[in-house]
Amino acid sequence: MKEIETLWEDVRQLSLGNGGEIERLELPPTPLRFLRDFVSQNKPCIISNATLHWPALSLWPDPSYLSEALSDAPPVSVHLTPNGRADALEPLPSGSLCFVSAHVERMPFPQALRLVSDSNLGFVTYLQQQNDCFRSEYSALSSDCDPHIDWATEALGCLPEAVNLWIGNDRSETSFHKDHYENLYAVVSGEKHFLLLPPTDVHRLYIRNYPTGHYSYSHETGEFRLELDKPSRYVPWCSVNPYPSPESKEQEMSRFPLYFNGNKPFHCTVKAGETLYLPSMWFHHVKQSPDDEGHTIAINYWYDMQFDIKYAYFNFLQSIRYHSAVAEPEREESVRDSSAGDKPVSKQLKTGKMIDCNLLAHVNG
Repeated sequence: MKEIETLWEDVRQLSLGNGGEIERLELPPTPLRFLRDFVSQNKPCIISNATLHWPALSLWPDPSYLSEALSDAPPVSVHLTPNGRADALEPLPSGSLCFVSAHVERMPFPQALRLVSDSNLGFVTYLQQQNDCFRSEYSALSSDCDPHIDWATEALGCLPEAVNLWIGNDRSETSFHKDHYENLYAVVSGEKHFLLLPPTDVHRLYIRNYPTGHYSYSHETGEFRLELDKPSRYVPWCSVNPYPSPESKEQEMSRFPLYFNGNKPFHCTVKAGETLYLPSMWFHHVKQSPDDEGHTIAINYWYDMQFDIKYAYFNFLQSIRYHSAVAEPEREESVRDSSAGDKPVSKQLKTGKMIDCNLLAHVNG
């Protein structure tokens, strides 16, 4: 359908112009400019010098400061995975894929921070609780940064619905997804590497319904077990891994030609002291580089998006079945669940709960 391909090109030009670069602002925009030039146009940008007044920029890179500040706080939520990929697609023993969440447990913050920076462990630790965790689990740090982004709050006409703290390392990775939030993502230490695609590129990411599962970690054996959720649930998720291994690259490229043979996603690196405006419904994949202490630290503000005509346009586009001139890959084989008498989980779709990926988890990196 050449009409959809033309739309991809038009939106790409409107979003970033001929240069293909995310626009960088040396100073925070006025509320009017932010609303007019970026929010209304659903256009990302990176803002420098918007958070340099935060004490966090100088204090948080010091692990001893964070540990002392949170030494008397209640235990924090810690997400453990064998490979750093939480809220992502992983293979089951059958070879089929499921959407898997991390093993989550609570522990004192100083212990959690040590686990994040220890590269010799057989698992990856990521502090990525979300659900407004900064104003709950990490409230002792609230004076180190602004409670909201004032020019964004004025432009959007509301306070952020959630403020989240993220502390990870170079093995922590977030798979392609979108969120129904206007996202202001401020890096405090280390760097975040984003791949971005506009909402109109939805067909290029091969969104499919996958059964959900979770990791269960045993401290006694040091092993992870991947278990399907019961009762069965399904989540629509992006199938593309933009960084396939050398062994699987050729296969991945043949399975997902619209992504790998099409225009490259926009790439940007957000450094300490910089803030990314990530518009609602933009698809994003996130990797990170740590600071000298082995940490990447960021805080993000989720503002409710306006469910306006752009939302209606996206839903309409997503409902269209795109027929490419390139041969489409076959769908994943059905997943079998031994608890259902070896009945294919895909057959349980009518009785299992269907859930939207944005309701299941907001995964921003």
